[in-house]
Amino acid sequence: MVQGWSDTPKGVEVRPAGFNDVNIIYNGLLAKCGADQVYLHCGFGDPKNWQNVSTIKMERTQRGWESTLRMQDSTMSFCFKDSANNWDNNNGYNWTVRA
Repeated sequence: MVQGWSDTPKGVEVRPAGFNDVNIIYNGLLAKCGADQVYLHCGFGDPKNWQNVSTIKMERTQRGWESTLRMQDSTMSFCFKDSANNWDNNNGYNWTVRA
């Protein structure tokens, strides 16, 4: 089961969304700068060597930009980008969620 957490100053929240699913809510720098679309860029396994990397279009909701996806491993690392290819990668540290 995914452990929920929040990085409030950077606008990132992780919530469990079922047995092996995770809901990520983003209201960070890109959202605050008026991004017309935000994408979740994520990979699984070792945070220094991502596997099964994908970029997922997030949905704009009342809480911010959201995406729910299935954990493919016990560790997922992620960051965000907008449609103009601006990135929010937590100052190069990305974010990590563990199941």
